[in-house]
Amino acid sequence: MSTSIVSLAIVLGVLIFVHEFGHFLVAKLLGVGVEKFSLGFGPRIVGKKIGMTDYRISALPLGGYVKMVGETPDSEIDPALIPLSFSHKTVFRRALIVLAGPAFNFFLAVLIFYGFFQISGLPIMKPEVGAVQQDMPAQAAGIQPGDTIVSVDGVRVDRWEEMAALITQRGSHPLVFEVSREGEILSLRITPKQVASQNLFGEPEDKYVIGITASGNYSIQRLSPIGCLAEGLRQTWKIAELTVVSVGKILTGKLSAKTIGGPIMIAQLAGENARAGMTSFIFFIALLSVNLGILNLLPIPVLDGGHLMFFVVEALTRRPVNLKMREVAQQIGMALLILLMVFVFYNDIARILFHSK
Repeated sequence: MSTSIVSLAIVLGVLIFVHEFGHFLVAKLLGVGVEKFSLGFGPRIVGKKIGMTDYRISALPLGGYVKMVGETPDSEIDPALIPLSFSHKTVFRRALIVLAGPAFNFFLAVLIFYGFFQISGLPIMKPEVGAVQQDMPAQAAGIQPGDTIVSVDGVRVDRWEEMAALITQRGSHPLVFEVSREGEILSLRITPKQVASQNLFGEPEDKYVIGITASGNYSIQRLSPIGCLAEGLRQTWKIAELTVVSVGKILTGKLSAKTIGGPIMIAQLAGENARAGMTSFIFFIALLSVNLGILNLLPIPVLDGGHLMFFVVEALTRRPVNLKMREVAQQIGMALLILLMVFVFYNDIARILFHSK
C-alpha cells in the first residue's frame, strides 16, 4: 500500500509539474509575467523570489501551478504591468501558452521513449513460431514450432507484427510462406482462415489467421539518435491515437464507462509498475503523460481545451467571449469535472469491492 501511495505521488507530481512547466516556460518566452511558480500546492514551505516570480516549494507535493499576471480578463492589473498581462496578449500568443501544457506532456513521453531506445535499443519480436494450433491452416501446411518465417508472398518480414499485418491484408487469398527450419528454407502454401475474434476494446471482429503463436523471443535493434527520436514519436502517437479512440468509444457508448479509472486505480497501477521495475514504472509515466495531454485538450471549460475553444471563438468573432458566458461555461465545466471525479471514485471503489469478494 505504501508503495502505491508513494508511486502515485511521484507519478502525479512529475506529470502535473511538467504540464505546468510548459505553461510557465512559454509564458516567459512570450513576455507574460509569472507571479508564482510552485512545486506542489498549499502553504509555501520555502522559496526564492527572482524578479517578479516567486519560485516556491509548497506543502502538498502533487504537481504544481503557475500564476500569471492578468490570467483572467476581469482581474485588476497595475497599469505598469499591462505589457506583461496574459489577457492583454494576442489570441495566438495566449493559445500557445495554453497549448504548451499538453504539448510538454507529449514531449515528456517522447523523451522517455527516446532515452529508453537510446540506452536499450528497440526490442523486436522475432517472426518465430512458438506453437501451432490444431486443425488450422499452418498445421495442415506443415509449419512446426521453432520455424522462423522469412517472407510472406515474397515480402521479407523481420518482425512478428509485419507477418501478422501481411496475413490480415491478404485476407483469404493463398499465401506463399518462406520458412527457415534448421538452416533450410522451405516454401509452404497456406490459405488463412477467417475466425471470429475481438479487438482491443472487446468489440467483435473477424480476422484472418493461419493458427500459429509467437515464441516470444526478441532481438534488439540499435537505433541512431534520429531513429530513437522517430521511434519515440511513433510510440507516443500510437498511445495518443488509442486514447482518442477510447474516449470517442466511451462518449458514444461503444465502450463501457466502467473502464475509466481514478486515483485509486492509478495508485494501484503505479505501485504494480514500480514493483515490476524502473523501466515499467517510467513507461507507465509516459503512458499517463500522453493521456493527461489528450484529456486536457478536451473542449471542456476549465481545461486547456476549453480555453482554446474560447480563443477560437474570439479569433473568429474578433472579440473576447462575453465574460458572463465564460463564467457560466466554466461553472458547467467544473460541474462536469466534479461529476466525472465522483464517477471514477465510484468505479475505483466498486472495482475493489468486486475483486475482494
